[in-house]
Amino acid sequence: MGLIGLGSMGRHHARVIREVDGMELVAIADPQGDKHGVARELDVLADVQALIAAGIDAAMVAVPTYLHEEVAMALAAGGVHTMVEKPIAATAESGQRVADAFAGAGLVGAVGYVERCNPALLEMRRRIAVGELGEVFQITTSRQGPFPARIADVGVVKDLATHDIDLTAWIAQSPYATISGQVAHRSGREHEDMVVSAGRLANGIIVAHTVNWLSPRKVRETVATGENGSFVANTLTGDLTFFENGDVTSEWDRASAFRGVSEGDSIRFALSRREPLRVEQENFRDALWGREANVVSMTDGVHTLRVVEALLESARTGQTVAL
Repeated sequence: MGLIGLGSMGRHHARVIREVDGMELVAIADPQGDKHGVARELDVLADVQALIAAGIDAAMVAVPTYLHEEVAMALAAGGVHTMVEKPIAATAESGQRVADAFAGAGLVGAVGYVERCNPALLEMRRRIAVGELGEVFQITTSRQGPFPARIADVGVVKDLATHDIDLTAWIAQSPYATISGQVAHRSGREHEDMVVSAGRLANGIIVAHTVNWLSPRKVRETVATGENGSFVANTLTGDLTFFENGDVTSEWDRASAFRGVSEGDSIRFALSRREPLRVEQENFRDALWGREANVVSMTDGVHTLRVVEALLESARTGQTVAL
């Protein structure tokens, strides 16, 4: 394995790659040097071409978003299997070029959406797939917290909302059909720092996302509501709770006439918790070995970017955008 980009995410990838059985970190590159001290015995190479020249089989790309296409295209041309940190590229058009290049070269290409490896969301998706919620009506997400100093080149939509868009389509196993959004600029930067969005998936599920990095309270919550109740995933703690629709009948005529739901039992599931980033790298390794693996395809990465761009277009125009 080679790694390019030794910043806020790259340093974690360096550690995890070294820990995963079957992976050996043999080359790293970053023109800015090794500011987090992760190189150890390795020389810090200057660029992607030097990384390819080191003879690597596969690479992890953790450079700033605007460089994703340039670096990924070089790796595809060099015959190197690659995982690119989310989003796949700066634009959907750029991402499509990357996806086409890896498909055309017959290489494994993946995108690093680590939330798909969160134990609470994995369990939520599994339970929904086997019908525990019955018909799913709605999926909502809340991703809020203080401003991250690591961000330089994108707004909250491409940095954070992209996670929620990807995980929502994945949990529901359906792409987006429409999206609308409102954004705010409160921190004096050119990019948006708050967004509220609503949409509908192709299978009819309605969705909503509240995302910002101007909140003093850190929230990472996904709620799926269906005919049998609600699943609530706290992805900060990896907890999943089921709130069941009650079956207690009311003797009060006005209440019993309303054919809605009532409060039932709640269950917090005991889950096996493993570091999501490690699960992500193990999935990539399995894909490289030709095993069945839950990697995020570059096609999925492009769809998420198309939704992101439609959301930003909606915020500009005030119109709901169909995908």
